[in-house]
Amino acid sequence: MPNNYFNLNYNTVDTRKIEVDETTKPLNVVSLFSGAGGMDLGFRGGFEYLGEEYDKNPFNIVFANDIFQQAADVYEANFGHEVERRSIADLDMKKDMPDVDVDIVLGGFPCQTFSYSGKRAGLSDERGQLYLQMIRVIDHYKPKMFIAENVDGIRNSRKNIEGEDVDKSALSVILDDFEKHGYDVQYRVLTAADYGVPQMRRRVIIMGIRKDLGSVDNEFYPQQIFDETGELTGRPWRTSKDGIDDLWDKVNNPNIPNHTLKDISRAKFYPGKKMQGNNRIAENRPAPTIRAEHHGNIEAHYRTTVEDATDMSGWRRLSVRECARLQSFPDSFNFVTSASSAYKAVGNAVPPVMAWHIARSVFFTLKQLEQIEFEKK
Repeated sequence: MPNNYFNLNYNTVDTRKIEVDETTKPLNVVSLFSGAGGMDLGFRGGFEYLGEEYDKNPFNIVFANDIFQQAADVYEANFGHEVERRSIADLDMKKDMPDVDVDIVLGGFPCQTFSYSGKRAGLSDERGQLYLQMIRVIDHYKPKMFIAENVDGIRNSRKNIEGEDVDKSALSVILDDFEKHGYDVQYRVLTAADYGVPQMRRRVIIMGIRKDLGSVDNEFYPQQIFDETGELTGRPWRTSKDGIDDLWDKVNNPNIPNHTLKDISRAKFYPGKKMQGNNRIAENRPAPTIRAEHHGNIEAHYRTTVEDATDMSGWRRLSVRECARLQSFPDSFNFVTSASSAYKAVGNAVPPVMAWHIARSVFFTLKQLEQIEFEKK
């Protein structure tokens, strides 16, 4: 990869030990392709998940955008913050964007075009070029940092825009473009399970720092705090059972949102066929990636209502709430839409717990830059 974007000597920080003073001035954040708000919830903080508190972070979201109407409904209901629902490509930077200083731009630009389970159209697909709209916003605000997120498949996608070198991955093209617009960039592939999310979700996290402020040598990613056995970190990966076992017999409990019979896909199972969603998740492992494609692609719970575990008549698919739990959304986060749209919103989201750790590492990075600038004076 050119310019050593994948930095073998990257910095990490134990995000659990980063203290945030209550008097810290909030940093302004513009959120693009916000979806239901998984990344934004992590950056905002102030929630509980599986008995652990994720304290408030000093980030103020001044703008959120998404064209998926139902996800925007969910976002507004939970954040109390209006979502701009027009395509970012249609927005005038001076007329339609808030006139404030912006410290950070977040953007999980659409990933289906790069997904291993999708059509892999890559940058040849119109959605695959939406990262250019993120760059347009970055050019307008010139934030101190930007954070971009995408699927792991972006590293291997080779279907690039016309005229590009077919031997370059989509990720290489994207990183080159970010770099040309004044940012030192690098990426890491983070696994959600390494941060306490009971799900094996791997995502490319791109960090960019404005070149006049520093370089990738000044950037910090969150340190791994869970591992498969616990031998490295002292904390083994959380399993599906850790995440959702208490919900099995609570379907239709009025105190648990998104966990009624209407919130469970009725798609049939097909004995003997190998297909997405035609299997159960493992009890004592993190769940597989929760998909945005719903209906028959939602896996079955590891429990069953009949003695024979192979008898599909005793299986039921994961509810919206169970999928949200496996994504690390707190139970207080309500998906105020139909089950089909809620499944999609959950599957498209960044796990809030992983995002919280990213947010803390970003805050730490910016504090270090402030200290460097202070020492220069």
